[in-house]
Amino acid sequence: MAAYLLRRLIQSALILLGVSFITFFLLYVLPADPVRQIAGRSATAETVENIREQLGLDKPFIVQYARYLGALVQGDMGRSYLQKTEVAELIQSRLPATLLLMAGAIFCELVLGLTMGIVAALWRGKALDQTLMVTSFVTVSAPQFVVSLLLLYIFAVKLGWFPIGGYGTFAHLVLPAVTLGILGSGWYSRMMRSSMVDVLRADYIRTARAKGLTRARIVLRHALPNAILPVIAMIGIDIGVFMGGIVVVESVFGWPGIGQLAWQAIQRVDIPIIMGVTLVSAFAIVLGNLLADLVAPLIDPRIRLR
Repeated sequence: MAAYLLRRLIQSALILLGVSFITFFLLYVLPADPVRQIAGRSATAETVENIREQLGLDKPFIVQYARYLGALVQGDMGRSYLQKTEVAELIQSRLPATLLLMAGAIFCELVLGLTMGIVAALWRGKALDQTLMVTSFVTVSAPQFVVSLLLLYIFAVKLGWFPIGGYGTFAHLVLPAVTLGILGSGWYSRMMRSSMVDVLRADYIRTARAKGLTRARIVLRHALPNAILPVIAMIGIDIGVFMGGIVVVESVFGWPGIGQLAWQAIQRVDIPIIMGVTLVSAFAIVLGNLLADLVAPLIDPRIRLR
């Protein structure tokens, strides 16, 4: 276990290094000039060059990247060009809202997706199976803003059950979490159905049936723990996706997450914030996959970490 963790930590560090280099390079060659955004349209050429020099943007790419990397190693993610605030503080202020939405969305995805996948597998080839799989395809294909606005109109505007937008109470969380749950449940249901169908064909399931075990016990006790392993890997990926922010859903519901922060930074070419959010998202993906790998042996003791 110790050797496995050490190897994974080294791999994670290399992945984050690669992500930081590629992102920094893409921002470096970007046609938009962040200095112009800072100085304003009426700024003189001399003012623009002074700002560029103060920010160190007049240096070659490798020098700028080395400086950024050196500061990052010390825990300094830089300072926002426009908000004049430390990037770490800005991300930290948005983190509780992002984590809350992530937890709610993953919960809704699992409840909807696993239920649909298990039911479809148990009635494989029947009308119910086909209906659920078509539904899952629709949810995967549906645009985020359409589902968001539809739920907002029905449950907030017409019925008045939930707030139109904002953050702070459980009621504010329900609609954005359910929206993301609906959009993501299709992937989970299709994955769960495929995995469950394979497991239900296994010899030990036939043996369990021959022993006279109830259908519910066979599914929940014997089939589900093995069929759910691919889903755990998907959860690890989802953690990174949600930590990067879901811009459309956050914008529609006025949710103050990292996605909004990233979108504002992209519009203003605020490079330190873009870099910070990208690295946080990459770190979350790496961490989510690592946790998924560590949880898998707890569910299936046959799996060995190597």
